Amino acid sequence: MHGHADTDHHARIPHATRIERSRVLVVGAGGLGCPASLALAQGGVGHLTLVDPDRVDVTNLHRQLWHRAGDVGRFKAESAAAGLLRAFPALSVEALPERLDANNAEALFRAHDLVVDATDGVATKFFLSDAAVLTGVPLVYGGVLRMQGQALRIDPGGPCLRCLYEDVPAADAVPTCAQAGVLGSMAGLIGAVQALLALELLAGAAGRTRGEATLHVLDGATLEGRTVKVTRAPDCPGCGIQSLPPFPSSQEDTACPT
Repeated sequence: MHGHADTDHHARIPHATRIERSRVLVVGAGGLGCPASLALAQGGVGHLTLVDPDRVDVTNLHRQLWHRAGDVGRFKAESAAAGLLRAFPALSVEALPERLDANNAEALFRAHDLVVDATDGVATKFFLSDAAVLTGVPLVYGGVLRMQGQALRIDPGGPCLRCLYEDVPAADAVPTCAQAGVLGSMAGLIGAVQALLALELLAGAAGRTRGEATLHVLDGATLEGRTVKVTRAPDCPGCGIQSLPPFPSSQEDTACPT
């Protein structure tokens, strides 16, 4: 699904032409993917690819802005792409209603300038971090649980998700959505932060120190945020990855969906 090229520049956005030439892959078209894709389109990104194997459910509608009641049962990637084109007719958008896994991850990463992790599974997030390290394509991680959210950009040569959390937690260590819940506006806020971190890098405005990254942590109850410096861990297995691990099974990949 594609729009037409737009020759108008976003005059108030630094390095607008560079951003307009960028291709961004958004993995997940739900609570994080919808606001992230909106902010990326508003920021002038020229092409967005949305990949998501799931279909719109009536329970998604209150927190996933591109999906309407008439979209229930439709693939989320296609519904979100249609919503983006309604708002941004000149945007180039591709919808992939499929799962990103070990068969297609490398090719999809290498076909884009940056990837946004808008998934809802903990094990999938570690898999995407591994793919980013392997391909050298930057990844913006994001996660939301209850009224807490966090975001981290994984740059080439910088710390990966395994530097931060070491390994995938046990399935019973992470609450499900039914157990914990997600505040829709919190997912919207984190999705927007992910887009900001992406646009900062795409515009060439990111100040980076090799081997370091910044984790942004937001508390929805107090509207306060903090930053945590993350450094590359010695002997991190993720940073030294040579090939992608098997894609996590549904039993391994439990988390509070966004």
